[in-house]
Amino acid sequence: MAESIMIQGTASNVGKSLITAGLCRLFTQDGYKTAPFKAQNMALNSFVTSDGLELGRAQAVQAEAAMKEPDWRMNPVLLKPTGDMGSQVIVNGEVRGNMTASEYFKYRKELIPEIKAAYESLASENDIIVIEGAGSPAEINLKKDDIANMGAAEIAGAPVLLAGDIDRGGVFASLYGTVTLLDEKERARIKGVIINKFRGDKKILEPGLKMLEDLIHIPVIGTVPYADVYIDDEDSLSHRLYGGEGGAVDVAVIKLPHISNFTDFNAFSLIEGIGVRYVSDIRRLGEPDFIIIPGSKNTVGDLEWLRASGFDGAIKKHAASGKPLMGICGGFQMLAGRISDPAGAESGGETCGLGFFDAATVFAGGKTRRRVSGVVEGVTGIFKGFNGNPFEGYEIHMGVTETGAYPIVCAGNVYGTYVHGIFDRAEILKAAAEALFAAKGLSFAAEAPDWRAYKNAQYDKLASLLRENLCTDLLYEIIKEGV
Repeated sequence: MAESIMIQGTASNVGKSLITAGLCRLFTQDGYKTAPFKAQNMALNSFVTSDGLELGRAQAVQAEAAMKEPDWRMNPVLLKPTGDMGSQVIVNGEVRGNMTASEYFKYRKELIPEIKAAYESLASENDIIVIEGAGSPAEINLKKDDIANMGAAEIAGAPVLLAGDIDRGGVFASLYGTVTLLDEKERARIKGVIINKFRGDKKILEPGLKMLEDLIHIPVIGTVPYADVYIDDEDSLSHRLYGGEGGAVDVAVIKLPHISNFTDFNAFSLIEGIGVRYVSDIRRLGEPDFIIIPGSKNTVGDLEWLRASGFDGAIKKHAASGKPLMGICGGFQMLAGRISDPAGAESGGETCGLGFFDAATVFAGGKTRRRVSGVVEGVTGIFKGFNGNPFEGYEIHMGVTETGAYPIVCAGNVYGTYVHGIFDRAEILKAAAEALFAAKGLSFAAEAPDWRAYKNAQYDKLASLLRENLCTDLLYEIIKEGV
C-alpha cells in the first residue's frame, strides 16, 4: 500500500493544485510510482478518461505530471456548479444527479465508503499518493462529515503540509489562524508548512518564519517563489480569466458566468503576436479579430446572460463583418437555432439560440463523455486550412446538436464544435494562426508549439522549483513517518 502526503491550504487558490502537480513530478523523477488524489473537487473544468468517465481537470493535469493516464479514482467526487445554489454531483466518474448545497451537505457522508474504496484501489498500485485538499480545513461550519480535507487525510492516514499564499498578504495570520481553528487531533496531522508565491528577498522573511514556528510548533519546510510556469488552471479563480491584452491578433473569449473548460484556449498564448482576452463586460469587447464562446455548465442561463449583457448583438455584428466566430461545447449549442431542455437537465424549457446554424440542441438522455480523434474535413471559410490535419480531444456535454458534420460545423466564418482541446494539436493551432495573421495582412512563419511537449517541460520546471526551495529530506521523512 502506498505512502501518502496531503497538501492543504489556508484558502482556495493558494497554490495547492500546483504544489501537488509539482510533487507528483518530483516523486516520479525520483523513481516512485506516484498518483494524485482529491476526494472531493468543485470545478467547472473537467476531463474525460480513456474509458469515458469524468474527473476534475486539475487531477488530469496532476496525472500528466506523474506520467500517468488520468483515472477517475484520482477524483471520486466532482461537483460542477449549475447555478448559485446547486451542483451536478459526479461520483466515480458518473453523474449521480443534481443537488442543492443543503441536499449535498446531508448526502456527502454516504460517499465516504466510495471515496475510501477509490483511494485504496489507487494506493494498491502506487508507491506515493499526493493528496490535494479543497478550500481550507478550518471552515468550521463545514467540518462535520468532512470528506475534502482532514476527513480525506484520515481516510488515507496521510500527514499534511499546510500551504499559505504570501502574495495575497496576511500569510502569517492565515497560517496561524488555520492551525488554531483546528482541534488537537487535526493539528497533529500537520507536519509542515509551505509559504507559497513569494516575491523578494527571503532573508527579510526569515525572522517571521522563526516566529511562526515558535507559535504553531510546526516547521516551515520551504518558501516557494512565485512560479513562472504555465500549467492548466483548475477553475474560475484562475488569474488568466482576469485582464489579458490583445496582440497583433486579438482573440476575445466571452467569460460566461458558468464558463467551463476554458483551458481550451491556453495553446494560443504560446504564439507570439496573439493576445487572448477573457471578456465579461460588453464595453471591453472592442473589435477583436476572433471571438470564441466557450463551454458552459448552464447553456440556457448563460445564453440569457449574453442577451441581457448585449453580447448577442455584438457577436452578430462581428460575424456579419466576416470575422471568425467559434462556439465550443456549450458555446456551440448557443450558436444553434433552438435549445430544448424538456427533462430539465439544466434550466428546463425551450429557447431560441443565436441562429447561426440551422440545427436544434435537445437535452435528453445522459451525458456524452468520450475521447475523440480523427482528421478534419469539410471546413470552409477562413479556417479551411484545418482540413487534412489530425485532431484529438474529448467531448463532455449534456444535449445533442444534430448537424451532420463532425468535428467542426461551419456556416461562412462561423464555427462550432463539441471537441475540447481542438487547438491543442500543433497542426490545427498553426492553421488557425496562419489564417488569423493572414486576415490582418500579416505573415506567420513560425512553427506552432507542441502543446503536450511544452506542458511536459513545465512539469519538469515546477518540480525543479520545489526541489530547490523545499527541504526534500524533511519531506521524505514526513512521508515515511506518517501521522
